[in-house]
Amino acid sequence: MRLSWLQIVRLGLVQMCIGAVVVLTTSTLNRLMVVELALPALVPGALVALHYGIQITRPSWGFRSDTKGNRTAFVIGGMGALALGAFLAAVAVVIMLDTRTGGLLLSVLAYALIGLGAGASGTSLLALLATATDPRRRAAAATITWLMMIFGIAATAGTVGALLQPYSPALLLEIVGVVTAGAVLLTTAAIWGIERRVIADRDPKPSPFREGLAEIWREPRARAFTLFIFLSMTAYFLQELILEPFAGLVFGFNPGQSTQLSGAQNGGVFVGMLVVGIASTGLRIGSLRFWVIFGCLGSAAALAVIAGLGLSGAGGLVPAVVAMGFFNGVFAVAAIGSMMALAGAGREAREGTRMGLWGAAQAIAAGFGGLLGAGAADILRTVLSDPAAFGAVFLGEAALFLISAVVAASVIESAAPRRQTEQTTEKTLVPGE
Repeated sequence: MRLSWLQIVRLGLVQMCIGAVVVLTTSTLNRLMVVELALPALVPGALVALHYGIQITRPSWGFRSDTKGNRTAFVIGGMGALALGAFLAAVAVVIMLDTRTGGLLLSVLAYALIGLGAGASGTSLLALLATATDPRRRAAAATITWLMMIFGIAATAGTVGALLQPYSPALLLEIVGVVTAGAVLLTTAAIWGIERRVIADRDPKPSPFREGLAEIWREPRARAFTLFIFLSMTAYFLQELILEPFAGLVFGFNPGQSTQLSGAQNGGVFVGMLVVGIASTGLRIGSLRFWVIFGCLGSAAALAVIAGLGLSGAGGLVPAVVAMGFFNGVFAVAAIGSMMALAGAGREAREGTRMGLWGAAQAIAAGFGGLLGAGAADILRTVLSDPAAFGAVFLGEAALFLISAVVAASVIESAAPRRQTEQTTEKTLVPGE
């Protein structure tokens, strides 16, 4: 049997747990290092880039899923490593109050664990989805699980932000400990027994990892889509590490308020994804190409508004950030739908390897984008005022989204999902698939 809708939702709970843990490091801990500890934004930027950089191993996890299976163990083990890394990262922030060197050394270990855990659990989970889901349900399954991840991010950021007021190191460790332990327990309960009950396609002709990866890279559509993912995800993550410091330094938000701002942003992402899912899949409005371009253009406009608010000192930051999140969600869910559809293109039973390749491109772009945004903000703040420095970075991100829209117009249009057999059969891309 294939994955049922209930089993897909259960796997979505795992994705939700991954998002809930990761958001602690990219929002709350990042803000504490920049504002409360007065560290350069480049420091948390480098740490987050480290955890994304380690995820270059994602293709190997996906390849293993194609050839040997046993995904459940990697999902649970990866979540354990991710949770431990997030808790150690919180401990490191507390240690930095007394010794910067010791705290930074522990942070390096913590973020390395985060990257290893996210790569192992996330890729193995997506490989299970791609190989055990009925092809007609793949796009819907991707939308459901991604929405649940965004919900986990938004709910965690908002809840932690509320509970963290007034801030204290002891309270931080208590909250992070509860979130990480709960994520491991929920992941184990959610995924347990699913893999044994479903059919998960395996590669009928196993080959060495490098040979398998090279074969995927020779596919023109897979290669073109990899480049698109890298470019668009760089734009998507450029503001990730500077939005909360921007809110604290320019608008005077306290740690709880800035964490809630991150939750509001991801709430907008959730709504954007939901709207596209309903419009494209249920109502058959618009194609994936249309929604990707619409999301990129809307994200660029919202970023320009945020930059203008910082320079003018006007209010309205929260609605502008929610709007940015909404258009980010529109873009992201359409890109994910394309990714899941294309995962089945080319050689049979290589979905995991393709998802791993695109996951690695996304991870590298996320690390590069976050580091680029943080580094640019640090450099510009030495010669410009805080509002002008952050505004310049936001405008640069808007320009990158505009470029991504142009690339999407050609790449996604030609990326109709097809399965290459001895005689290639073409299939028209249906909106929402």
